[in-house]
Amino acid sequence: MPESTRTAEEAALACGCIVAQIVKSLLFRGATSGKPVLLLVSGKNRVNEKAVAADLGEALTRPDAAFVREITGFAIGGVPPFAHATPMATYMDRDLLAYDRVFAAAGTPRTIFSAAPAALQTATGATLIDVTGK
Repeated sequence: MPESTRTAEEAALACGCIVAQIVKSLLFRGATSGKPVLLLVSGKNRVNEKAVAADLGEALTRPDAAFVREITGFAIGGVPPFAHATPMATYMDRDLLAYDRVFAAAGTPRTIFSAAPAALQTATGATLIDVTGK
């Protein structure tokens, strides 16, 4: 893309969609296990960490940028939903299924791709969850 797609808002403007159709690939770390956990989240949603932790059976912490790059192989703002350096548990925001197409980062802060949400779920092996705790 000629313009930045680092944030959900920038990506939505760049590809001409609504923010809710943007997939945020957010990496967390299990507070006890230290294992990475990837959440694929609709751009309109904020993660309710307590609700997600209850679903996963472990509290989550937010790792620093160095951990994100080490685990995924990508910098924050360009983390794609798959093709990471380290395999990890992946969970997908159920709200993404409301759209025919969603748009996700493709490795850099200026690259995105589109996919049908069901195809993205299949490609990532993601488990569907409610990330907002509704």
